[in-house]
Amino acid sequence: MNAPGFTVMIHRDGALVSRRWHMPRWLWRTLAIVGGMLLVLALTAVVLYGPIVTAALKVPVLELRIRRLETENRRVGELARRLDEAEARYAHLRGMLGGDVAIPQLPPTEVGVRPASEERLWVAPPMLARAPDDSTPAAAEGPSVPSRWPLSVPSFRTRGLAEGDPGVETHAGLDLAVPVGSEVRASGGGLVQRTGTDSAFGLFVFLVHAEGYQTMYGHLSRVLVTRGQAVRAGQVIAVSGNTGRSTAPHLHFEIRLGGRSVDPLTLVREGT
Repeated sequence: MNAPGFTVMIHRDGALVSRRWHMPRWLWRTLAIVGGMLLVLALTAVVLYGPIVTAALKVPVLELRIRRLETENRRVGELARRLDEAEARYAHLRGMLGGDVAIPQLPPTEVGVRPASEERLWVAPPMLARAPDDSTPAAAEGPSVPSRWPLSVPSFRTRGLAEGDPGVETHAGLDLAVPVGSEVRASGGGLVQRTGTDSAFGLFVFLVHAEGYQTMYGHLSRVLVTRGQAVRAGQVIAVSGNTGRSTAPHLHFEIRLGGRSVDPLTLVREGT
């Protein structure tokens, strides 16, 4: 007779003999205890080492992110360095051009709507005003086609004639960086049609010339002519400044023909 325990019998379909295994009760208890201990150990390992394993799996991802952040940090540092250099150059340029000089703010009006009764000589503060130098050779009197450079001092061209959509102007002339107080000269002989102040161009002078040409000079600090006055080519008509919508001292110079802007560089060149 077998000892008390458990018998496991396996019978395969179609077989004539069945297989039996007899296991004593103490062996089943031993296996159950060992299995329980192994299960407890496994659960303990999951609880204790699970977070460590999870963190270890995240290490490659974190390293990749760190490398990306380091690359972006280097780029930010390079951009900051370039920005500092650009600000330093801009501050230097403003200092050279007198950009820190205070400019009087004048009430804006639309170009050409000032009545003749209100026409007057626009005068800058004493720090900006100086006697014009008319030492250039005298030109022939009377109207003429614009052909002279509007400045007698060296300038730096910061922007030229530009167009956007077909037939739509985005910038109608030349922007010439010069120090505040530089003499502005008539590009050709003609009549002063308008002077005044504009929200965009600040103090301005508008001349009419021969053959339908017109010129405009903007961002001035002082106007030296009045409406209806005849001027000759090369005559000092104003003093440059930084009025209107302007970020640094410069002269805005336009040439128009038939009401449409033409590139000034096709008619005039610096030094003439």
